[in-house]
Amino acid sequence: MKRWTLYTSPASCSLATHIALHEAGADFDLVKLDFGARQQQSADFLAINPKGRVPALATDDGVLTETPALLAFIAQRFPQARLAPDNDAFAFARMQEFNSYLASTVHVAHAHKRRGARWADDAAAIEAMRAKVPQTMTACATVIEARLVGPWVLGEHYSVADGYLFTIASWFEGDGVDVKPFPRIVAHRERVGARPAVKRAIAEAGG
Repeated sequence: MKRWTLYTSPASCSLATHIALHEAGADFDLVKLDFGARQQQSADFLAINPKGRVPALATDDGVLTETPALLAFIAQRFPQARLAPDNDAFAFARMQEFNSYLASTVHVAHAHKRRGARWADDAAAIEAMRAKVPQTMTACATVIEARLVGPWVLGEHYSVADGYLFTIASWFEGDGVDVKPFPRIVAHRERVGARPAVKRAIAEAGG
């Protein structure tokens, strides 16, 4: 297996994939894109990922994008790391269900704060979307808090879903969420943040 390359940017959702790679013990290089300089829209990067977004993971089989897909791939490529319940189809689907919710609902709600131009051109509409973010993100936190019945997303066993939740949950305060009513999320964030692989990924990611 040739050395992989993870394309990332500071303070983005790509941290979840970065964490998973270290948890798995994968051998990879890191390429950090400067979104302020619009490097994600450069011809070189668009040749790698035409979506112009991170994360993108160049593997020996080709390039993969989209966080839930990347997390499942890493977990299945490194089964010895036990980052997903590969022998239990229902439990694996529950993990995918959770990761899909983070990607399709929570991340999208968060994006309305800075990326409103993706959905509207009218300045007043964009501002209205931005103003709605604390409410929508609080609603998402309420769903997640009820879902966290164990120390980890899947209960007793750490999985790639935990690094993903850690990444997304780190945005809550910045999105106007009062986290005091969500002690399970806060405790989970602290547990995940104490893991060596997570500390290493954060230090490497910067920003």
